[in-house]
Amino acid sequence: MAGFRTFLKAGHPPTLFASFLYFDFCFAIWVLNGAMAPFISETFHLSPAQKGFMISVPIMSGALIRFPLGVLSQYIGRKNAALVEMGSILIAMIWGYYVVTSYNDVLVMGVLLGLAGASFGVALSLGSGWFPPQYKGLAMGIAGAGNSGTVLAVLFAPPLAQAYGWQAVYGFGALTMLLPFLVMLIFAKEPPDREHHTFKEQIQCLWEKDGWVFNAVYIITFGGFIGLSNFLPTFFYDQFGVTKIQAGQLTMLAAVMGSGIRILGGYISDRWGGLNMLSTVFIGIIVLMFIISTAPGIAVTTGLFMLCFACLGAGNGSLFQLVPLRWPTTTAVAGSMIGEIGALGGGFIPNAMGISKQYTGTFAWGFVAFAVFAIIVILILRVAQHKWTKSWVGAGGRALPKRETAEYTHH
Repeated sequence: MAGFRTFLKAGHPPTLFASFLYFDFCFAIWVLNGAMAPFISETFHLSPAQKGFMISVPIMSGALIRFPLGVLSQYIGRKNAALVEMGSILIAMIWGYYVVTSYNDVLVMGVLLGLAGASFGVALSLGSGWFPPQYKGLAMGIAGAGNSGTVLAVLFAPPLAQAYGWQAVYGFGALTMLLPFLVMLIFAKEPPDREHHTFKEQIQCLWEKDGWVFNAVYIITFGGFIGLSNFLPTFFYDQFGVTKIQAGQLTMLAAVMGSGIRILGGYISDRWGGLNMLSTVFIGIIVLMFIISTAPGIAVTTGLFMLCFACLGAGNGSLFQLVPLRWPTTTAVAGSMIGEIGALGGGFIPNAMGISKQYTGTFAWGFVAFAVFAIIVILILRVAQHKWTKSWVGAGGRALPKRETAEYTHH
């Protein structure tokens, strides 16, 4: 407990809490269509491929908006960028409540929900910006635990959709955005780690090999988390014939593991090293995906998904322990770029699952494809880390002493 108090004193807890709340509520909005997919699918009589595409649209839209929002935050500040984003989401949700009446409208709404998915890089950089390098992993983990918004969506959206109609859930979503907006406005403070860079310097991470290795890793850890979070209500509903509300509850059991363990992943990575953690969780993800593809019963499948989400969450925390060590002065931009590509990868899962089900009659090949991709990525990471531990990060992925970090940054 004393160690946690020391951690809090090292930074600015109100900003960290505001960042968590901002990310949490945005994440809930982002995955609304996935949480309500059984209702929407029933209304418009969608095929498996159409279901997968509908679920993937908010994921891909949010991914594409992330990087521009991260760049904008470097000019107007991360707090201001968060407030602008939340105001835009509020307007989009009101539009959804009044206008969405067809499948095409749902797809357009999916694009607008992507506004909420763009919050990632800004939230994590804002929340961790007040903390020194040795606490970055834990701070990033706490802010990033806002992906627990998935739990809120899958727990509350289905009952609300059943009671009031799924379009009404957009209206409820608009009301919820008022809380994080006010908390951000009143309690958050812009961190002092912001440096003025030219636009070319800010987007330099787009052309760096290290950034693309991080992108590939995040496609698995976060892409897997967001893709499965969105698709599992449909999977449980179609695969096991449970009710729409039960499908959301089963998804919640898995999603809550990924959200909570993210903090632990960042905490352990600060001490054991993010690279060591990533290697460990990737093995778990690969093994679990192959087992799930064999279609065990509902109880076993739910338990396996809980373990899988724990690995995905820990991997997310581990990766973002490394990001501020590699890009200490442009963390928001680099984090947004990595988050963008990772979320785009999340669009792979719903589409792969839908196509697999439609053309083979089973979801199995979607899980197998994801496991094979994870094997390729962990091999790439293992090759890249040999260079990293000789330059900007310590053995296993631990932070370098302050003097060595400064020398690398100025170099």
